[in-house]
Amino acid sequence: MTFEGFPVAALDFYDDLEVDNTKSFWEAHKAVYKESVEAPMKALTSALEQEFGSAKIFRPYRDVRFAKDKTPYKTHQGAFVGVVPATGWYLELSARGVRTGAGFYEASGERMAAFREAVAEVKRGTQLASIVKGLEQAGFEIGGETLKTAPRGYDKEHVRIDLLRHKQLFAGRQLGFEPVIHTAQLVDVVRDDWRRLRPLVDWLAAL
Repeated sequence: MTFEGFPVAALDFYDDLEVDNTKSFWEAHKAVYKESVEAPMKALTSALEQEFGSAKIFRPYRDVRFAKDKTPYKTHQGAFVGVVPATGWYLELSARGVRTGAGFYEASGERMAAFREAVAEVKRGTQLASIVKGLEQAGFEIGGETLKTAPRGYDKEHVRIDLLRHKQLFAGRQLGFEPVIHTAQLVDVVRDDWRRLRPLVDWLAAL
């Protein structure tokens, strides 16, 4: 399948799912999900595969075993291209349109320690700070769960304390309802965003 854009029906599907997140709604509209959400997402990520790698298309079902929220279905469709564990590029479709991003969303204790050590180091830490600043200036939002205070063993007055406090670190850009999301040109937009995010991914992958 060649990617031709996400149809309006995909956004309408998630609008309705947010209101009626039930098995009966899902079963009645499963064909819409398959044709308007899943198939275009697979086509889009396939078009980017040669440059970035194979994407994981996330399952639409929520894991509710330990969650207070028992609604059974995710209200967005995500796709992830991993480079190292929990680190890589991200793409999301929801009722709010399309979002691009990259970074890391979780880290083991050992990897978290390596991240903080690199941030604290003058050369690598300065490099990351420069990458993050450049992405912000380019219109990306920097996000990720953070500690409320300095991590153990680090000075709360450290010049890069804002980065040291991150338990996750990712940059993203909301394309929203821009007309391009309904066209084949979205491939180029996502490709350009992911290329801009490559320095962040490369920095994190080198830990």
